[in-house]
Amino acid sequence: MSKLLNDLNLGVFDVRNARERLQVMLSPEELTAIDDFRFRHRMPTRAAAVRELLKLGLTVVASDGGRMKSSNYGVFSRGPDGHTSGSDQDPAA
Repeated sequence: MSKLLNDLNLGVFDVRNARERLQVMLSPEELTAIDDFRFRHRMPTRAAAVRELLKLGLTVVASDGGRMKSSNYGVFSRGPDGHTSGSDQDPAA
């Protein structure tokens, strides 16, 4: 993974050579956060913004040594019970 990070940091990655498509489902709040980042940094597309955010995130994880807990992932807090809020809970439970 360090070679990938080095290539990304050096700007070696060329989108025209991309061969994989990644489809991601986002909440409205997550999409707004990506759009805000995109416009703040004058990026041409959402895809460019997502690639930049991935690059930034991978760099942070590499410098952190991968010590984050799975509960730290996500853009927004999901409430005191982990990844659920009162409206997300199963009413049958």
